[in-house]
Amino acid sequence: MAKTRHIHKRMSQRGIKSRLVDLVSQFGVDHDDKVILTRKNVEALLGAVEGLKRQLLEVHSKGGLAVVEQGDYQITTYSLNSYSRKKLRVGGDHALG
Repeated sequence: MAKTRHIHKRMSQRGIKSRLVDLVSQFGVDHDDKVILTRKNVEALLGAVEGLKRQLLEVHSKGGLAVVEQGDYQITTYSLNSYSRKKLRVGGDHALG
């Protein structure tokens, strides 16, 4: 969203950075012609981010994950560090060809 000269002046006067204004626009709650991000809303967001961080660390520990999808169906999933072509026997039934 474009910012007016007025908001730039107020941001400068009040020590509010543009990225913080963008956060409020993205995660705040609409109230008539305002968007408000309260301390309580920020605490809820921080909790959600911590949960997301835990989940991402779990995916990281598995070397990444893949989910095979077709249309609206999830078919299978596997860890990216669980498959190695080096483990396959060359010329065997399981070799890629």
